[in-house]
Amino acid sequence: MATGRFVHQINPILGEFAGLYLWWYGLAYTVGFLGIYFWLSRARQRLGLTLPEVYSLCILFALGVLLGGRAVEVIFYERAYYLAHPAHILFFWLGGMSTHGVLAGAIAGTFTFCRLYKKSFLTILDALAIPGAVFMGLGRIGNFIDGQIVGRMTDVWWAVQFPAAEGFRHPVVLYDSLKNFLLVPLLLWVRARCRVPGRVIAHFIFWYGFLRIFVDIFREYPTTLLGIATGQSFNISMSLLGLGLFVWLAKKPATVSPEEPLLPTAPAGTPPHRARLWAQRVVFAVLLLFPLIIPSDWTQDVPARYGKRHPGLQYSPLYPRIP
Repeated sequence: MATGRFVHQINPILGEFAGLYLWWYGLAYTVGFLGIYFWLSRARQRLGLTLPEVYSLCILFALGVLLGGRAVEVIFYERAYYLAHPAHILFFWLGGMSTHGVLAGAIAGTFTFCRLYKKSFLTILDALAIPGAVFMGLGRIGNFIDGQIVGRMTDVWWAVQFPAAEGFRHPVVLYDSLKNFLLVPLLLWVRARCRVPGRVIAHFIFWYGFLRIFVDIFREYPTTLLGIATGQSFNISMSLLGLGLFVWLAKKPATVSPEEPLLPTAPAGTPPHRARLWAQRVVFAVLLLFPLIIPSDWTQDVPARYGKRHPGLQYSPLYPRIP
């Protein structure tokens, strides 16, 4: 029935370094963080940011993404596993990241930056929404390369046979990736016509969650929350949050035009201290390299699936055989 359809045989590993595997999925984070940096660097005059502030925002954003993605995975998706193996919570190289946690962490990191540097939270979120959509699209491509997240069984001509799943299935992460990339022109259109800070991020939150409800209909979720698939609970919550933001922002008067700087231009002054700037660059470089060790799989599945999914991978103390 499924003859001629795509059989997933993509090697998810880029290479190996110091006993750790480097993954295509992790590379998506690296490229995404770097894209955020270049986007903010080009827009920093309009946003009223200094170069050290750009680095600070990128660092806090990346930390929020990594910690938030891990925390939601631990709490909502693999709680039983981590209760049995609490030391593995910090073992990012064994996998375990949640996309909804990534989004929550990104917002938390941005909020922290805005509180520390006294910037407009909604304005900075608006600036991050567009590269954020690209980031989420790249992450889903990384999921597909790893072959871990699968959809329901189907006989459509574009169905994919994944390494650890029976039959041919919807490539649901590619659906989600396309949805994320299609948000970019919508957000650019909103930004060009928006006079109220927060409207761009409101559109991102609503449309990301609302459209993903329909995407995730084709996905197989192994966990539930409030009686429905865990991810769908988060999707519905995001949709409601986006609607709430629309209602709240509708009461606010227009304060800026697209042609004006969204924040006061950064005051001219002495150049940033070189030592501080170099320290920020080193920290950001570490945060660019660190995600390369993160695979897409659940923590409890990475070692168990090596033999079945990727015969070339070897067990080691860093990748224990977990019963």
